[in-house]
Amino acid sequence: MTTTIDRESYVASTHNGAEGGMPDPIHQFEIKRLLPLELFGLDASFTNSALYMIITVAVTFGFLMYATRGRSLVPSRIQSLAEIAYEFIAKMVRDSAGKAGMQFFPLVFTLFMFILIANMISMVPGSFTVMSHIGVTAALALLVFATVIISGLIKHGFGFLKLFVPSGVPIYVLPLVSLIEIVSFLSRPVSHSVRLFANMLAGHITLKVFGGFAVMLIGSGTYAALTPLPVFMAIAITALEFLVSFLQAYVFAMLTCMYLNDALHPSH
Repeated sequence: MTTTIDRESYVASTHNGAEGGMPDPIHQFEIKRLLPLELFGLDASFTNSALYMIITVAVTFGFLMYATRGRSLVPSRIQSLAEIAYEFIAKMVRDSAGKAGMQFFPLVFTLFMFILIANMISMVPGSFTVMSHIGVTAALALLVFATVIISGLIKHGFGFLKLFVPSGVPIYVLPLVSLIEIVSFLSRPVSHSVRLFANMLAGHITLKVFGGFAVMLIGSGTYAALTPLPVFMAIAITALEFLVSFLQAYVFAMLTCMYLNDALHPSH
């Protein structure tokens, strides 16, 4: 998952812009080995991606522990923020999967907070965008997918397969509808992971491009007067990217709730 392609020669000429050209907007997503390690012939190196995931977990844990340390009846601002996040996800789970869905609240809340904090950390200049790698988002999506299947089979046994046999469908089109349901179900991890990965990747590339334009115009001399245009766009996209960072965490959590609802109520 964290295998790094050797791009040293390419990066040397493009990272800071070769011959006054555009800085490489992809370099920010490069996975770098911080602590090389090989186990049983497999690359198990500690990378910048792993480092930022640990930072994300530490920040999330620290925030929640600090926010709930007093548990005052008159909450402080940070306690209120933690309670809002808790109630926000709890309401989402209840609305999407019913009261029975609250057994999955720890999973949904953990996913939401992890993705949200990781996305917010990625907005810090010079940081690493964890969710810009399909390996990370695919792992999260497969976790949800496996949870749905295992929970559905444990709760309903083979009755879980009713998910692929919609009620009220005429018998002569049922095979086709069931096939469509199966394909749709199996494609969930793909859409679930790609949506988050693509949005974070595209947003940060766009920020890098407009930032590069600004640097190029400043250095050009002739067109330096146009510098405010890409700077303004970079500021606007930064504000939009903060919103997207929250929305992608919300969408991932919401889809998780909807998929878990199928494990609880496969008949529809």
